[in-house]
Amino acid sequence: MKNLQNKRIVIVGGTSGIGLTTATMLAAEGAEVIISGRDEAKLRQAIKESGASPLSQSVNASDRNQLDSFFKSIGNFDHLIITVSGGKGAGAFKDLNLGDLHDGFEDKFWPQLNTLQSALPYLSNTGSATLITAVSATSGKPGFSGLAAINGAIEIMIPVWAKELQPLRINAISPGVIDTSWWNAFPADVKNNLFEQFAAETPAGRNGKPEDIAKAIMFMIEQSFITGRVLQVDGGFGL
Repeated sequence: MKNLQNKRIVIVGGTSGIGLTTATMLAAEGAEVIISGRDEAKLRQAIKESGASPLSQSVNASDRNQLDSFFKSIGNFDHLIITVSGGKGAGAFKDLNLGDLHDGFEDKFWPQLNTLQSALPYLSNTGSATLITAVSATSGKPGFSGLAAINGAIEIMIPVWAKELQPLRINAISPGVIDTSWWNAFPADVKNNLFEQFAAETPAGRNGKPEDIAKAIMFMIEQSFITGRVLQVDGGFGL
């Protein structure tokens, strides 16, 4: 992908899962990839695995001061990818702990917004920002109302940002069920049962892999005539 060679790309949340896979694939295409994550040890390992730039730093995306210092230290760049996520907010509404839902917003919604806003002074107007949401925003699946609120709140802002920040392109990728460490919080037998159920409900006949989402992110970066859109990459799970 010639359009990615020597491009400076920042991935906030790039030390595991979708972020790490994307960093690895972008670096293989000749991009200069700068990643961040909260855990210093995971960051160092991710740099080795992905070929990311030594300018990569441990950053807590919930801390605006850390974000501002991070972007100031790396200077101007071409593309931003925000894969920051959290694990709270799921469950049937009648039993949903609203404190957990609050924490879910603190873990994903606010860090993504703070990251984008903090990056704007250094992000090329001819570049792009790609945020990662989730199919829960629109799927209408029982037990997903809290996650729908978190991810839907981000998605509804995407077209507004695209108009306000033009010609900078702003898009989101909405993944379906992707086999990442996000699911490791569940006991192994529970995860396996869920994945069997999800795969059976997915028209594509399988659950997703991080590479599926990384390829979509790379497409959004390269395709300079798409902005203000949310691309569902879910194997049809949300239908």
